[in-house]
Amino acid sequence: MLESLADKIQAALKRLRTKGKLSEADIKAALRQVRLALLEADVNFRVVKNFIGQVQEKAVGQEVLSSLTPAQQVVKIVQEELISLLGGGTSQLERSQDALNIYMIVGLQGAGKTTTAAKLARLLAKEGRRPLLVAADIYRPAAIEQLQILGEKIQTPVFAMGKQNPVAISRAAAEKARREGYDTVLIDTAGRLHIDDDMMTELIEIKAAVQPTETLLVLDALTGQDAVNAAGEFEAKLGLTGCILTKLDGDARGGAALSVRAVTGVPIKLIGVGESIEALQTFHPERLATRILGMGDVLTLIEKAQETIDADKARDLEQRLRRAEFTLDDFKEQLEEVRKLGPVDQLLGHLPGFGKIKKMPGLKIDEQELVKVGAIISSMTKEERLSPGIIDRRRKQRIAKGSGTTVQDINRLLRQFTDMKKMLKQFKRLEKKGQVPPLWGPLPY
Repeated sequence: MLESLADKIQAALKRLRTKGKLSEADIKAALRQVRLALLEADVNFRVVKNFIGQVQEKAVGQEVLSSLTPAQQVVKIVQEELISLLGGGTSQLERSQDALNIYMIVGLQGAGKTTTAAKLARLLAKEGRRPLLVAADIYRPAAIEQLQILGEKIQTPVFAMGKQNPVAISRAAAEKARREGYDTVLIDTAGRLHIDDDMMTELIEIKAAVQPTETLLVLDALTGQDAVNAAGEFEAKLGLTGCILTKLDGDARGGAALSVRAVTGVPIKLIGVGESIEALQTFHPERLATRILGMGDVLTLIEKAQETIDADKARDLEQRLRRAEFTLDDFKEQLEEVRKLGPVDQLLGHLPGFGKIKKMPGLKIDEQELVKVGAIISSMTKEERLSPGIIDRRRKQRIAKGSGTTVQDINRLLRQFTDMKKMLKQFKRLEKKGQVPPLWGPLPY
């Protein structure tokens, strides 16, 4: 997400850190590079102008220039202004415990409204809500069927009335929800290739009929400034309460994410970070700002782990580690748990300084290596997984043939596993002597 922009901004600010003292000219030169990076990322030029002006005004003050760590002060100012630009703080969805919550999902065709509606339904269901999806897009071919397939996948009912009037469909869905005890309704409305009067009239009528708790605009981050322009028109004609940015895991330049709040005043509430049905997250401006500046986003990584990793399995593994009973079966299980969290490079991208590490010569992050390790372990017998020491040349050849790998791959895996067990034993000995902190603290589950 925003990798190119982050690299360029970090490079501009890095030059400041090489200087013991900063002059006004140094700061202006660095900010010129930041300005170019933002413009290349398709951030609205007025937003860029205001952002650079705010940073420069604060950064060239006597307090910064005469401080002991002027470069750090400038980075701190840039971070604060980025957070402000992105909305200041996290904007949560409005959710009433006592009344029916109706979320009206709007946007242009192709932005991902239908998939986003299903992702949001799943997210709310995980929080204990009882959602009802509503198929109000009667124009796009197979839109109703697509929502029904997604609803079945996430085990959420879909209300549909075929090709009837979308206003009547939305009103009937709200009545059904109140009658049958649903607490949340998500209306998947129709979009167009561009904003037109017919679409807006229909959306305005649906909004008047159901009085939604939130009117959420789905924006495709890949469209850059076009997405921001569309947001401005929707806000002016319909009135919005929030935006959902999709496809932020792609090669988006980032302009929409950094411009939409400043241009429209509408907060980004959620972001789509992948194709899977789970890949929808609450948007945290401060976390994105720290990632852009290379400071990582460990909180999101922890939250993802807590949602995905089986707590009982984690506790069982902790006990096995304490007793030095870690086997290749445990190793394979842990790899599978890690893969559930998402692509490895995305996970590592949450760690501070990963951008620099990734560019190190010879370092290659290959998702297929995890697949290969899983295949090798699956091709072993139970006895071999419990006692790798019995794996001789003949067994290695059999395992290689069964897993589609080479004997060298198997040797490398066994060597890594042995090294890891040695390290754990060494850590335990040092822990008993009090020479290192305890390896296992309380688990965050």
